[in-house]
Amino acid sequence: MLDLISRGGVFMYPIVLCSIAACGVFLERMWALRRSRVIPPDFMEHIETLLQKNKIPEAVFLCKGYSAPIAKVFLSGLKKWQGGFWLVKEAVEERGSREARILEKNVGILSTIANLSPLLGLLGTVSGMIKIFNALSLQATAATAPLAAGIAEALITTAAGLCVAIPALVCYRFLRERVNSIISDMEESSIKIVELIERHQPTGKIIAGAGGTGNHRADCHEV
Repeated sequence: MLDLISRGGVFMYPIVLCSIAACGVFLERMWALRRSRVIPPDFMEHIETLLQKNKIPEAVFLCKGYSAPIAKVFLSGLKKWQGGFWLVKEAVEERGSREARILEKNVGILSTIANLSPLLGLLGTVSGMIKIFNALSLQATAATAPLAAGIAEALITTAAGLCVAIPALVCYRFLRERVNSIISDMEESSIKIVELIERHQPTGKIIAGAGGTGNHRADCHEV
């Protein structure tokens, strides 16, 4: 492997670094995007039971005991429970957007690596071709060794760049789909919890939330 890297020339080193970075990002995101970590089944079961029984303080305490993104979303909504339904809905949506951005963190690095690696390989190919033409400009047998070295550099860097780019692109698409699926599940869970909160909302609070700006929000919601 070290011999292959040395024969590929100086541009093999950034390609190798790209491959290491891509592996690191993929493994880290796979660990962070475990569904059981983002939306723990036991948490969902307990929070729904508490809200169905209208035990808001207990639900808040439960959310504080979990570090899962969905627990942080629910906690933001439950803290606004006494302010009316629309405040709860806005808090859930705002926190949900923040958690979605956190879930997407570092995924774009794989896309960058997938685009950058072939360019580095192409740059190595150009460098190898330059060596080939320099060798051809020399006299006969003296040019044989530099010519072979130039061809090797041109081919190795191109192959290495593609070998890094193709898996990086596949991993990027896989993680994007995983993130989108988890965010969709979080949205469905949030809607369910907001509906439970609305069902047990004090009547006065719902009426208060429906006046003034609340009418405008309701109109927007219906649209």
